[in-house]
Amino acid sequence: MRDGTIVVAGASLAGLHGAEALRRGGFAGRLILVGDEPHRPYDRPPLSKHVLTGEVDAGATTLPGVGTLDAEWRLGVPAAGLDRAGRALLLADGTRLPFDRLLIATGARARPWPQADEARLSGVHTLRGRDDAAALAAGLAARPGRVLILGAGFIGGEVASSIRALGLPVTVVDPEPAPLARALGRVLGGFMAGRMEASGVDLRPGARVARLEGDGAGRVRAAHLADGGTIEADLVVVALGAVRNTAWLAGSGLSADEGGLSCDGACRALDEAGRPDEAIFAAGDVARFPHPLYGGRPVALEHWGNAVAQGAHAARAMLDGPEAAGAYAELPAFWSSQFGLNIKSLGLTEEADAVAIVQGDPRTGRFLAVYGREGRTIAAVAVNAGRWLPAYEAPIRDGAPFPPITGGADQPSPAPVPPGLPSAQAA
Repeated sequence: MRDGTIVVAGASLAGLHGAEALRRGGFAGRLILVGDEPHRPYDRPPLSKHVLTGEVDAGATTLPGVGTLDAEWRLGVPAAGLDRAGRALLLADGTRLPFDRLLIATGARARPWPQADEARLSGVHTLRGRDDAAALAAGLAARPGRVLILGAGFIGGEVASSIRALGLPVTVVDPEPAPLARALGRVLGGFMAGRMEASGVDLRPGARVARLEGDGAGRVRAAHLADGGTIEADLVVVALGAVRNTAWLAGSGLSADEGGLSCDGACRALDEAGRPDEAIFAAGDVARFPHPLYGGRPVALEHWGNAVAQGAHAARAMLDGPEAAGAYAELPAFWSSQFGLNIKSLGLTEEADAVAIVQGDPRTGRFLAVYGREGRTIAAVAVNAGRWLPAYEAPIRDGAPFPPITGGADQPSPAPVPPGLPSAQAA
């Protein structure tokens, strides 16, 4: 397919790179990008870091190449429905956009505080988009007496790091026993806890917030913990993860829920019977696909690199067919910068039953940990040690014996221990 009409639902990183790949691949037809925000695609990593500290304006995060893409833009109007039989995307303003092919890249949104009336209190923030970051930066610029962050995952940690860089007091509450415990386990989470506390964070692991309290004028003033304690706060950041933007697909017959839109290895969307729709594809945070490196287990990845690679893979499948594109098998990778640490990861730590420090030493703040499952290597995490990470890509891809590399320079004797990841039932 090199002509006709392709609609991209989601003016996101994945949507942009999919659209660019379509043009590079020779698509000469009509190309329409639809976005629920009024902004053209922008870079999200700076939102929790440089934008909050005032080093970068939220409006300066637009992705390069946006202005040169030969496409029509429909911004500020979200997708509201999908007519699969009629091959049309339905927008919230009543517009009907016919298509020959559709790429769904609607991403995810921040999970809100569950009590809607408390979530509406002034001073309660989430962080996902550019406008969220601008509002939170303005709130921090007002120098609140104390900031409370609900959640010690990657976003919660990055926001806490930015707040401490501003010299503001911050408390982080999380029900897990350590920061990043769900992603990295308690072993590395314990290291992160020490780093956060050394940076002046009031860390409250194993604690739950039961409710938020307003001051009578509609502004948040405190959080009440499940154990009866109270934390006074002038500003609250809800960092409880993300929900995939799939609600607009209700009634379409596609297999979609809060965990993502199911698709096959060629990025074709699956219907509720598990059959691929030859005209509808998905990429980025919203796409839940079978990963061949993990036994075909369905995964949905909120990683910058995945959005770029999967958008391009979906474009090739749309133009040349699923056989030519092959199964999407990009190795999951992510990075985070917080508290003076550059954290980089390859692979998926989920379901690991062991972890070993194979390079460096956590006491120096520079090390690499490898995760294994049933004697095979499945993931690696580097902390201020990114130069060591590429050596572990092939062992992860090949499922090499765990731990995969021993006896090298600057290597301790590996001593595998349980990683302290939550069980599948608890997750």
